[in-house]
Formats: sequence, structure tokens, C-alpha cells
Amino acid sequence: MLKNIFIAFVLALENIRTHFFHTVLSVLGIVIGVTALVAILSLIDGMQKYAFEQINKVQSVKSIVIRTDRYKWVDNIRIKKDSLIYLTHSDFLNLKTRLTLPATCYFYAQHAGEITFKETNQEMGSGITGASASFPDYVKLAHGRLFTEAEVRQATDVVLINYFLASKLANATPIDQLLGKKMLYRDRELTIAGVMAKDEAEEAARIIIPITLFSLKDYEESPPQCIIESAKVENVLALRSQVENWLKATFQANASEFVVGTDDNRLKQIARDFLLFKVIMSMIVGISIVVGGVGVMNVLLISVTERTVEIGIRKAMGAKRRDILLQFLSESVTISAFGSSLGLVLGILSTFAIVPIIKAFVPVPFEASYTWNTLIIIAVIALFIGIVFGTYPAMRASRLDPVEAIRRE
Repeated sequence: MLKNIFIAFVLALENIRTHFFHTVLSVLGIVIGVTALVAILSLIDGMQKYAFEQINKVQSVKSIVIRTDRYKWVDNIRIKKDSLIYLTHSDFLNLKTRLTLPATCYFYAQHAGEITFKETNQEMGSGITGASASFPDYVKLAHGRLFTEAEVRQATDVVLINYFLASKLANATPIDQLLGKKMLYRDRELTIAGVMAKDEAEEAARIIIPITLFSLKDYEESPPQCIIESAKVENVLALRSQVENWLKATFQANASEFVVGTDDNRLKQIARDFLLFKVIMSMIVGISIVVGGVGVMNVLLISVTERTVEIGIRKAMGAKRRDILLQFLSESVTISAFGSSLGLVLGILSTFAIVPIIKAFVPVPFEASYTWNTLIIIAVIALFIGIVFGTYPAMRASRLDPVEAIRRE
């Protein structure tokens, strides 16, 4: 069977070589259609890539937030729960090891309380954030250092203070002299390790301490949140699935006590928009490809007429109906593949001319993108056109009576 298919394709190539210009003109519709399709798909893929690159700069779109659900619904009434289940720092570290895609993880809880600067016994109200040793980009230092993962694990008494608080405590002295000084929070003596950079929008004192310094009561009052920031926006949904599976494995029946939030609606909408655009444009261009398929059918019908005697002789010498059918279907697929391949090359070359024109009108760092999906689509089109538009001529050739065919000479 494989030998017969190989022979059929060899004969098809020979027939194309013999009628080369006739074949090229007949498949011009396929060439033009595939060229346009490749160019459009490549440009749309490039647009999608550019869009995702821009979205990657928006942190909220790449973030997954895991938080304790503080409320429950009873008879359509939202009621605050009596007790809460929450993530601990150990849970956070365990979750980080289970993520298989690149991501940055943050873990924090927020409270408010009073602090005392030991140097002057000055008391102040302050926002208090307990955090892991990984910090978002907006936490920048003016002086000192951040605390380390080892210090968080060991619940070391260190603290970072914001610039607003530092300016209040330092008075007329240089702010960097606060490093190493002590402050009290709930009878814990904390050493100032760093002063955060100045933020003009801040109008209140704020400190950051290792989250392990919080008590279980603190966790109950204000359960910690975990933020997972994906390195790539396209990995957000996969990471969310990993988080949900981890919650089910770790908390089992209590996994529903947590809310996993993402901005995936925006991601899904973008993906749907680009898919819709691709489908509509492909259907419009598909008209040219159908015209090209008709050209393939025309070539084969002419070929059947011209080769009537040859078909009759082959059948008289023992060629079966399926052999003739296979021969002409092979020619149809080969011609279609030839036109599609030529269109693929021309489509890729055309994008090199189109992209500079687009950049001349819209100054953005946009490039065409060539994916395997485009190549697979072109291969399917070639096979589809070859079979659909080659079936009738092939069946017509296979039905010729050998005696009548030879008699036409």
C-alpha cells in the first residue's frame, strides 16, 4: 500500500513538472489565498504577542491573590464566620515549592497598633505589616537593609520603618543614624534594620516586621494574604490551577475556606478577541482558497481528458479502480501542497514588507510572529483542498471503461 502511494506521488510530481506553468496558473488562487492567510495570521500573532507584552507590565493582571474567606452565606444572608482558617508562613513556604512555573510570591498580614521609640520614649500609632522575606518592587530602601528569610524563619526582632516615621523619630539628626536603634511593639524590642524610601503620598507611620512575629490571635483577627505574581501573563491560569490543587491537597474539605482571585476575565476576553479576529479574517481569506481549489479541480479534469488513453491502457494492464483513484487524489494533494507551500513562502516574505509600513504609521515595537499553529493550518488546508477538490476528478478517472478509453485514440 505504501509503495502504491509513493508511486502515485512520483507520478503526480512528474505531471506537475510536465505542465508546470499550467499548474501554477491554475493554483494561483491557492497561492494568493495562502499568502494572504499566512500574512494575516502572522500579523495577528504579532499583535497578540505585543498586547501580552504590554499587559505583562500591569502587575494586577499577573497576580493571583489567596485570602481567607471571612464570610459565609446562610439562607442568602452574608454572615461573618465565628472562626477562620488561614495560611501560615510554613504553608506559604510549602506552596512556593509546589509551583512549577516562574513566579514571585509574597506573604503578608496587616494590623494597626502603637509603637514606642526607646531613644525618646516617643509613642506613635502605626500601620504594621508582617511580611515574608520577599518584597514587592515598590518597597525600596533609603538606608539600611531588608530582613532575610532566615530572620523570618527565626522570628528575629527586626523592623523596617517608612520615611514618614523615620523623619518624625530623627528630628534634626540624620535619618541613617536611626539604623540599629530600638523600638517597642507589644513588649518586643525591635531593631531598626532599614528605612524605606520617601513616598510623598504617605501621611502615616508604617513599619514592616517578619510575619512570624505575629501571634495566632493576630492571624485570627487579620488573616494573612498570599500574592503570587506570575513572570508571564499567559501562565496565570495554569498557576491558579496549581494553587487550587495545592489548597485541596493541603486543606482538603477546608479548601473552600479560601478565595483565589485573579483578573482572568480580562485575559480570557483578550484571548477571545484575538481568536474571533483570526476566525473572521481567515474566513474572508478562505474565499480565495476555495477559488484556488476550483482551479485544482479544473487542472485535474483537464488532465483526465488529456490522459484518457493512458488511463485506459493502465486499467487494461491490470490497474484497479482504487489505483487510478489514488493516483489522481495524490496529484490533487501534491498540487495543493505545492500551491500552499509557495503561498507560505510568499506570505512570510510579504510580512517583511508590511511590518515597516505599519511602523511608519504606528510607531510601536511591533513584529510579525511565526508560530507552529500557522504551519499546521497551512498543512491542513493543503490536505483538505487536495482531497475535497480532487475527489470528483479522481472518481471520474477511475470510472472510465478501459475499452472506451483506448478507443478514443
